[in-house]
Amino acid sequence: MNTLYDFSKLTGAIHHWLSARFSEHTVNLIEFTLAGVSIMIFFGILGLVLVYVERKVSAFIQLRLGPMRVGKWGTAQTIADVIKLLFKEPLINKDADRLLFNLAPYILMTAAFMAMTAVPFAPGLQAFDPDIGLLFVSAVSSLGVIGILLAGWSSNNKYALIGAMRAGAQIISYELSVALSLLTIVVLTGSLQLSTIIESQRDGWWIFKGHLPAWIAFLIFLIAGTAETNRGPFDLAEAESELTAGFHTEYSGLKFAFFFLAEFANMFIVCAIGATVFFGGWMPLHIGPWHGFNAVMDFIPPVVWFFGKVAVLIFVMMWFRWTFPRLRIDQLLRLEWKYLLPVNLMNILFMAFIAMMGWHF
Repeated sequence: MNTLYDFSKLTGAIHHWLSARFSEHTVNLIEFTLAGVSIMIFFGILGLVLVYVERKVSAFIQLRLGPMRVGKWGTAQTIADVIKLLFKEPLINKDADRLLFNLAPYILMTAAFMAMTAVPFAPGLQAFDPDIGLLFVSAVSSLGVIGILLAGWSSNNKYALIGAMRAGAQIISYELSVALSLLTIVVLTGSLQLSTIIESQRDGWWIFKGHLPAWIAFLIFLIAGTAETNRGPFDLAEAESELTAGFHTEYSGLKFAFFFLAEFANMFIVCAIGATVFFGGWMPLHIGPWHGFNAVMDFIPPVVWFFGKVAVLIFVMMWFRWTFPRLRIDQLLRLEWKYLLPVNLMNILFMAFIAMMGWHF
């Protein structure tokens, strides 16, 4: 890989500059603060971009133009929406549990924030790279369901409570398929560390090297990941025709914006993990002994590779939402427990057999 785009040189230089001027504990505190602020800024930009993109994608699919008035081609529409939400009065139901009501959106955002720290954007551009990275992301991202359940219960609204119970059942159910589909590739990599998983795809992405089981695992991951993020056609927790806005019915202003932002952040995290595990993350497309082709691919910056793959997966998830009708809650749970989970279990055994026989590329 072309070392020209290795961010570890930049981060190493910053670390050495700080170490020469401050104590070890102060350096750690400054670096943690810088990493946290960077991720928070990225969260804000991500929300603005993805809301605009979703509006344009839905308009394109429905043969409309989408937002066009505020800014060039409507690019400032999401900024106007943010300003509106910031100045909106935060109303609270008089019978709500105020502490839990106010805490719920922050729990949801914190879970997404923690998961984002382990996402490898490029070589040397990863806030946290534990040796159990895949398990860490799966574990902390699942904490968001606590915020959803608290939001529905503390609102003292029957529609919010039903939406929260639906969301809890849905997320807990589909977490199984997401985890098992990722474990199918872990069978080949032999590691849960995200940087190691990327490095194992230097000579080709696992979606191609893993044969049919890798494609089955990816399709299951895409379906289950869409359901776990409560996006259509699996958005039963927010079914407008039945439950108004679902678990965040009683929220307004900035707290509602947090729920909205957490949904898009979770969608990005799901797509980022899918791109990392199945499509090599920031690793360029390499084809075995094709050294000339591989050298040309190396000159495309890894950040471009990563965000390009993530953008394709995000577009597919948006395509799902604006194409398929919403499922009923019984159909949604039946899909997981009667179809996806059994197929996933058999697929892991199939992949384990292929790995044992050494039939993968």
